[in-house]
Amino acid sequence: MLFCVMVRPNPVPSTAFSLLAIAFLCCGGTAQSQRANATTVRVAADGTGQYTTVQAAVDHLPATGGTILIAPGTYREQVIINQSHVTLKGTGPDPSSTILVDDTSQGTRGARPSYATVHVLGDDFRADNLTFQNDFNRTHEQASAGSQAQALNLEGDRNILDHVHILANQDTLYVGAKGCGQSGSLRIPPPSSSSFPPTAQPAPVPAPRTPCIPTPTRSYFTHCVVAGNVDFIYGDANAVFNDCEIHSTLHAAGGYLTAQGKYLKDQQSAFVVNHCHLTAEPGEQHVFLGRPWRDYASVVYLNCIMEGHIEPAGWREWTPGVTHRLDTVFYAEYKSTGLGANPSARATKSHQLTSAEAKQYQTARFLAGSDHWNPEKQAK
Repeated sequence: MLFCVMVRPNPVPSTAFSLLAIAFLCCGGTAQSQRANATTVRVAADGTGQYTTVQAAVDHLPATGGTILIAPGTYREQVIINQSHVTLKGTGPDPSSTILVDDTSQGTRGARPSYATVHVLGDDFRADNLTFQNDFNRTHEQASAGSQAQALNLEGDRNILDHVHILANQDTLYVGAKGCGQSGSLRIPPPSSSSFPPTAQPAPVPAPRTPCIPTPTRSYFTHCVVAGNVDFIYGDANAVFNDCEIHSTLHAAGGYLTAQGKYLKDQQSAFVVNHCHLTAEPGEQHVFLGRPWRDYASVVYLNCIMEGHIEPAGWREWTPGVTHRLDTVFYAEYKSTGLGANPSARATKSHQLTSAEAKQYQTARFLAGSDHWNPEKQAK
């Protein structure tokens, strides 16, 4: 059993203390200091940590967040994180050695406030060296309705995910603007782990309130694997996937990598897939780069290797012959390579970018915001 022990340090000479204080102020890093001074707790399924479940560790973190070190193992639970500045870090040799998994789907959630394995609403979330998985299809057929089963749902700002695997089939990863949720209406209250304690009846979910103005959010994924088949990266956040593998799982009808969409025409929201490798399970084919979940979808692929499962047209209407969202989208590519790269056959509503146009989607510029956020530097 590991315990946190408070150790009183030796008195610091006043001169040294002054120098430390000056150094801290000169660094000007409130967010950095919050992480440096945050609580650190350990989770181990075998009881050798302070907690045996990730949710228990989250529930005991202060409002200022903290770091949760997770020992190798499989943790079958649903985790909801409302605090900001929370880090989940697997301590095993690779992401596949530490797995957070649940099997809740949209069709089986009942009164549960979420159908994601891990649902994050706080800002400045970070995950390193672990797997988020929803294995609903382990025991259920993938049907046309009710099979949406998220592995991860992010609705906060300034998220960094490094060497993380995010695995499911339909709707694997949701990255959304803050405050509105997937329906575009204000949720009151947001999802909470206390909404479904094991020994109590689930609390009723209040009716949504409209209208809702989405607040832009940013997420950065690097050296990650995202796997699924239908609309498996979706939402209305600003998200960059850098040096990741985007992997299509088997689905008889083919699939769609992205389903981006906005509630407002001028909403700051786009997915950028940069230097990624688009792969598929053997036999998977007829996969599109994306289709517009709502109007004004924006998705850009930069310098990606696309294997032969990608359809020549690249992009598809949400419901051909019924919806006309392709008239409103911004779908673009820059220097795609591989068997699935086919610029001459792409949908007429899509674009092939020039080098000058592509520069605006480089991470340092695209995710900077008014606070000059630099996730590439933080991830190192």
